[in-house]
Amino acid sequence: MGSASASSLPTSAGAGENLVLILDFGSQYTQLITRRVRQLGVLSLCVSVTAPLSSLTGFRPRAVILSGGPHSVHASGAPSFPAGFLDFAADAGAHVLGVCYGMQLLVQSLGGAVEAGERQEYGDMEVETTAPSSALYGESVVGIRQSVWMSHGDEVVRLPQGFEVVARSVQGAIAAIEHREKRFYGLQYHPEVTHSTQGKETLRRFLFDVCGIKADWKIQDVLDEEIKTIKSMVGTDEHVICALSGGVDSTVAATLVHNAIGDRLHCVFVDNGLLRYKEKERVMSTFNSDLHLPVTCIDASEQFLSKLKGVKDPEMKRKIVGKEFIAVFDEFAHMLEQQTGKRPEYLVQGTLYPDVIESFPPPGSGMTHSHTIKSHHNVGGLPEDMKLKLIEPLKLLFKDEVRKLGSILNIPESFLKRHPFPGPGLAVRIPSGDVTEGNALEILRQADEIYVQAIRDAGLYDTIWQAFAVLLPVETVGVQGDQRTYGYPVTLRAITSEDGMTADWYYFERKFLADVSNRICNNVRGVNRVCVDITSKPPATVEWE
Repeated sequence: MGSASASSLPTSAGAGENLVLILDFGSQYTQLITRRVRQLGVLSLCVSVTAPLSSLTGFRPRAVILSGGPHSVHASGAPSFPAGFLDFAADAGAHVLGVCYGMQLLVQSLGGAVEAGERQEYGDMEVETTAPSSALYGESVVGIRQSVWMSHGDEVVRLPQGFEVVARSVQGAIAAIEHREKRFYGLQYHPEVTHSTQGKETLRRFLFDVCGIKADWKIQDVLDEEIKTIKSMVGTDEHVICALSGGVDSTVAATLVHNAIGDRLHCVFVDNGLLRYKEKERVMSTFNSDLHLPVTCIDASEQFLSKLKGVKDPEMKRKIVGKEFIAVFDEFAHMLEQQTGKRPEYLVQGTLYPDVIESFPPPGSGMTHSHTIKSHHNVGGLPEDMKLKLIEPLKLLFKDEVRKLGSILNIPESFLKRHPFPGPGLAVRIPSGDVTEGNALEILRQADEIYVQAIRDAGLYDTIWQAFAVLLPVETVGVQGDQRTYGYPVTLRAITSEDGMTADWYYFERKFLADVSNRICNNVRGVNRVCVDITSKPPATVEWE
């Protein structure tokens, strides 16, 4: 499930005419390139270089962007193009833009030379255009400077035949190259990050002026095409199950499918014992009063927790949760078969594009798509013998795009602004811990409720992308009521983000943190220490497991 196939693309989005492929070489900014292209109204898809060239069969991209990456092109095992990629791009008539590592790999593959730079360039740097005219920068641009974001130790020292240098850094390193006849272009810096002040304009020129792409990709197109696809996929007498988590993704997916097939959609909300404080009551009330979706609530908490007893390995916890969900859905499907005389064939999931992208094996790791990597709760946690076929109408969308889709579907804005919640629930918020040990889950629920409610009371909820508490399964010493205590530490996590692919930690005022810490320690029995997670993504992920 690591990359989308050509057949899965929405045809009305102009995939056959105006598609941009992003080849991912492992840069922390790869998903930003994908986002920036979409923000310009062009459909872009991220494909891992660990995938074989056959996975691109059927694509006819107008442009291919080669991402940056953490490797040196000289390092053993450094990622390269899939075999035959350059011929594929030429046959497709695609323009190729290499960014940072992507530019160096392009140069080396075409006969140029890349060497370790005498002076490495990291962070803010000025570059100056050296050519009087440039496809990437325009006409009469010689001598114009701009601030960009550099991140490289190697540098291009000799160009392949036919290439032209169009910009250099203030230190003299080659910063931009072009071969217009062969449709090859390169930027040594990252145009996708906001630190590159003219980066978005450079991408705009590349897409529209150089490649001749039209900005014809809209969320409404996705909605229309997905409804058409679902209607053609699901027979007129077939039934579909939707797993509702109470989050934005599954709710938007359910509403979309309900629009396509009506009451042949049967939604199920599973209480797996890993939900937040009063989550079941709150979610079911919203489903009934605001969304008018047909929802059956199943209490399977004992089933899930009995299987999780004694399990501490995070990957195993995810696999168990995924397997038990499917067991519940299979049982629900059997019940529906008895009621309707027709066994449901499909399961709807709110899988998003970041779920798919983050399930790629890392480039340069030597792993392929057949290797086991961190499984996402909507991608890697499902058993191979699952009887239900998947419908994933959101799998090409980022979170902010899903919210726009939800708005078109008239889902209340207050619901669309809910913070994300992981499929395995609180199981991944007790890292390397047995969730059934003692009253760990109840402690975490209470601490999380105090924290999130304080954020709401402070008017910060809509400003923050996601906020939650994490319970560390260790005991720390404290003093409460003049007595020595041993209790759990709770860590508070809050981030800001556009799409969840990259994130910054949210800066709270000292008084807010002091109040929350006091309230947790005074009201949640078993907690005697509160910490704050001030790590961005990368290097950390949003969740702790």
